[in-house]
Amino acid sequence: MTDVSVIVISFNTRDLLHACLASVTRCHAAEVIVVDNGSSDGSVAMVQREYPAVRLIASAQNLGFVRANNLALRQATGMHLLLLNPDAELLPGALEELQDFLDAHERAAIVGPQLQYPDGSLQHAAFRFPTLLQTYFEFFPHPARLLASGLNGRYPTASYRGSPFQADFVLGACLLARREAVEHVGLLDESYFMYCEEMDWCWRFRRAGWSVWCDPRARVVHHEAQSSRQTRWESYVEKWRSRRRFYARYYPAWWQATNRLIIRVGLWAEERRARLAHQRGEISPDELAGRVAAYERVAEIMAQPVA
Repeated sequence: MTDVSVIVISFNTRDLLHACLASVTRCHAAEVIVVDNGSSDGSVAMVQREYPAVRLIASAQNLGFVRANNLALRQATGMHLLLLNPDAELLPGALEELQDFLDAHERAAIVGPQLQYPDGSLQHAAFRFPTLLQTYFEFFPHPARLLASGLNGRYPTASYRGSPFQADFVLGACLLARREAVEHVGLLDESYFMYCEEMDWCWRFRRAGWSVWCDPRARVVHHEAQSSRQTRWESYVEKWRSRRRFYARYYPAWWQATNRLIIRVGLWAEERRARLAHQRGEISPDELAGRVAAYERVAEIMAQPVA
């Protein structure tokens, strides 16, 4: 059994994928698996040409982020399993730091790094589980000084300048999981197509007695949302569909009812802002139509029971 398996799921992100795999290659990872979700931008040919040692699984269709990860996880042989987005790049020493952390903390199921934007600025990588206030701030981001606070599910910025700290969950852009823990709680939940899958996983790990950590000594550049931007409003709808499933699974009925009310008011406010922006000539008729259709679809989803 190898020490670490690196898993990357790609969808039309050829150039970013190239940089991602270059950063992985510098880490001398024992096993690298790329699942391509039906890309049409030459990603498959690039991997075959530039990274022949990578195990490539080229799907003819978009399996979704979760199914594709599970496909690779079932084939991975590593004691440690790194899930890495194609728009992320490991900085020197990051993978080794994450591995060392898991080796030193036997009840840690997952550890994530400090994420940073390409300009080097901090990107929050660890979060608290959803609260009603977080939903409120999603639609009404005021006052701005609270958006990076614990009231909005963030850990203090100072945390990322210190020692590893426990978190409710870490972003799936880059996380290292312990095989033993994965075998205990199971793979990612495939009822999520994309979004919230890492949050659900971390909830299950914590419920089963494992811990989740962020180690800011490991650093990773994350370009953020490069795949989802290709289908902006479809991704927006999918995000809320996944959140609805997560809320229904883990939160009491009163909380869900209150949350739906906040979302309904928030969607109304978003549509009003979009229509005013269109009147001012700031967005096109097509952009307005896309936004309104997405808001209406989310409203329908939030009103539906979860299967």
